[in-house]
Amino acid sequence: MHAASPASITAPPLSARGLACERGSRRLFSDLTFELHAGEMLWVLGRNGRGKTSLLRLVAGLGRAAQGQLCFDGAARPAQRRVVYVGHANALKEDASVVESLAFLLRIHGGRSDAAALAAALAHWGLLAQQDAPVRTLSQGQRRRVALARLAVERQPALWALDEPYDALDANGIDCLNDLLGAHLQRGGSVLITGHQAALAAGLPRRELDLDDCAA
Repeated sequence: MHAASPASITAPPLSARGLACERGSRRLFSDLTFELHAGEMLWVLGRNGRGKTSLLRLVAGLGRAAQGQLCFDGAARPAQRRVVYVGHANALKEDASVVESLAFLLRIHGGRSDAAALAAALAHWGLLAQQDAPVRTLSQGQRRRVALARLAVERQPALWALDEPYDALDANGIDCLNDLLGAHLQRGGSVLITGHQAALAAGLPRRELDLDDCAA
């Protein structure tokens, strides 16, 4: 058995070196360099249009950088590094039920979708009573809860990339999300997140990454 190299032991789950991002012909940011370590949360700041969502999409593998490199555990997207991406859009089908929608999201993203996992996730978000309701009958806050419910199934220290996750959540929903974030950081998970900092629990450790500092 070969011993792990020092680089593989110490490399952060996510790092960027000289990263640049473009939308059409417009460069959003350039020369972005940062590291996100296990058990850390990095809050991405910046004015509207600066590229916060675009950065998360790059991390999730949904876009390509104009320049620079993203590394996962010190390498370019190794198979063992799982990225859990929740975008600003809820990505739910209007005619599907709540439980069907959650099961679909879990399956396509490689999470557990058995009956016990579904019930536990819905219970965490207070959605058991609505599990058979069509998505079209839900409020915006309830829809956001369904989209975020797959985080309650996670048990591995994956990398979470969350785009405006607090949007449309009421006070109880904010508490539900903060509980999940705290548990994820405690098990060594990492979080890259955008949105309103006021909703984040004061006890959750985080650093800030301001994309205005890398304006092109």
